[in-house]
Amino acid sequence: MICVRSEPTGRTSVYHTSVRSCIMIERVLVPMDDSELSERALRYALDVHRDADVTVLHVVGEPSRMMGAATGIALADNSEERIQELSAEVFDRAQAIAEEHDVAIDTMSEVGSPARRIVERAEDFDVVVIGTHGGSLADRLLVGNVAKSVFQHSPVPVTVVR
Repeated sequence: MICVRSEPTGRTSVYHTSVRSCIMIERVLVPMDDSELSERALRYALDVHRDADVTVLHVVGEPSRMMGAATGIALADNSEERIQELSAEVFDRAQAIAEEHDVAIDTMSEVGSPARRIVERAEDFDVVVIGTHGGSLADRLLVGNVAKSVFQHSPVPVTVVR
């Protein structure tokens, strides 16, 4: 359960006193990449939202000269198969973490801007649980801070885990 207060700015903040409304968390979105912090976010989601359905989302970057692995998607004969190949390692680790918690999780892959895809998918969930940052230093410098963008634009509450 998350208790929230709507502020005059239109933003929603999570707090523990003077509760105005509470929502039951039934669906949790956990964006994951190949970072330890995204694994921490999944562990947190599974610990805190024990009765919720958890979905792990892996976003493969849009094909460009700057994103080597994603460029292979555009050149692949079967792009859907290539997306699944690029997501397989992340999903294997996510499934292993879920097994440690003795729960089942769902997985989904997307192609595009990670922050944009996460925010678009967030509409179908009650909360997003995301690591503070992920990927390589180059990814963070080129792509920007995905967690910050998701936090600012998400239509649902966001929990940022570090």
